[in-house]
Amino acid sequence: MSRVLIIGGGGMVGQKLAARLLNEGLPGHSEPDITLFDVAFPPNGVVGATHKTGNLSRPGVARDLVSERPDFIFHLAAIVSGEAETDFTKGWDINMMSMWHLLEAFRNAHDTSGGSYVPKVVFTSSIAVFGGPFPDKIDDEFLSAPQTSYGAQKAISELMLSDFSRKGFVDGLSLRLPTICVRPGKANLAASSFFSGIIREPLNGKEAILPVESSVRHWHASPRSAAGFLVHAAGLDTARLEGRRALNLPGLSCTVEEQIEALRRIAGQGVVDRIKVKHDPDIIRIVQGWPRDFDPARAVSLGFSAESSFDDIIQTYIAEDLSNVSA
Repeated sequence: MSRVLIIGGGGMVGQKLAARLLNEGLPGHSEPDITLFDVAFPPNGVVGATHKTGNLSRPGVARDLVSERPDFIFHLAAIVSGEAETDFTKGWDINMMSMWHLLEAFRNAHDTSGGSYVPKVVFTSSIAVFGGPFPDKIDDEFLSAPQTSYGAQKAISELMLSDFSRKGFVDGLSLRLPTICVRPGKANLAASSFFSGIIREPLNGKEAILPVESSVRHWHASPRSAAGFLVHAAGLDTARLEGRRALNLPGLSCTVEEQIEALRRIAGQGVVDRIKVKHDPDIIRIVQGWPRDFDPARAVSLGFSAESSFDDIIQTYIAEDLSNVSA
């Protein structure tokens, strides 16, 4: 039996991943023993896994988690982009220093085991590691030059994970996730939250605020795809990465207008009418520094896949997370 630790297991992606692992297991590993770690958990969340509450940035917490010798670690925990931008100290403490403490705990465990303990670590990075000016499509050779604190924190964590892997302390890889859409539940402090909100809220009979122009283009994948990325990464032979341990993942590039048109096709004009335009200069500024389209050839060649239309993304939300559609 393999031990699986999901750090950030109380969040939306962590819950989706845990549910998938409980239903399907990891490829080649039946009945994984799953531990979810987070500062809090949803009241109606996944059952069937061990729940542990704590804060990874606190002294000794990483050491205690690693002392149980998990075989697979999914590191999903972070504060989101908008909060990392407004609370500079908190962003670096949570998004970067926590990764350092975790990797140091793995290094110490590796050394005390005589080098026999080398766990697989899958880290959720972000397309925020890139900054403009952008080409029409970002390929696998485009440089990482973030223009937000969140992006910088993710980029530094990627480099740390790569170096600890190079030294043999862990076997890690970083997944540069597209913006995950449509996210269930309530809006969070991410600057990208509106991409989900303009779909989720109208489908739930609520008004949604659109803070940017409808011409804004962005890179998306569904929560279902996010869980699939993580499971696939856990089974990937990292020797195939040839030392380049960060991957741009597949997704769908579309404009806000195309999102809204997909919503109109699926749910009708009455639902679309619940979207109200109210421009937010701070969000506009942040979004302008984000990439818009990718050519993720490496990840595709390694077997990663995502949706091919925004209609599919909306239908995934309706099928998995919407109790009823208000027309």
